[in-house]
Amino acid sequence: MASLMPLKDKKLMEVKLGELPSWILIRNFTPSGIVGAFQRGSDRYYKYINVRKGSISGINMVPAAYVVFSYCISYKELKHER
Repeated sequence: MASLMPLKDKKLMEVKLGELPSWILIRNFTPSGIVGAFQRGSDRYYKYINVRKGSISGINMVPAAYVVFSYCISYKELKHER
């Protein structure tokens, strides 16, 4: 059954596997198109998830991620020290 919606207006989850290459070629990969996509994504994120902008928790995530990443990298060496 053919879809009545034009390929340009479909979302990624609505595109069939055979339509995927042509759907990707239709997308806007200019710098303004990429910035617009990030803006739409952040708007959707802040619409459904109530996140306080500018809180200390966002800043604390960076050092926490660094600590976890460093531990994962040095796990073999720490394991042999026991």
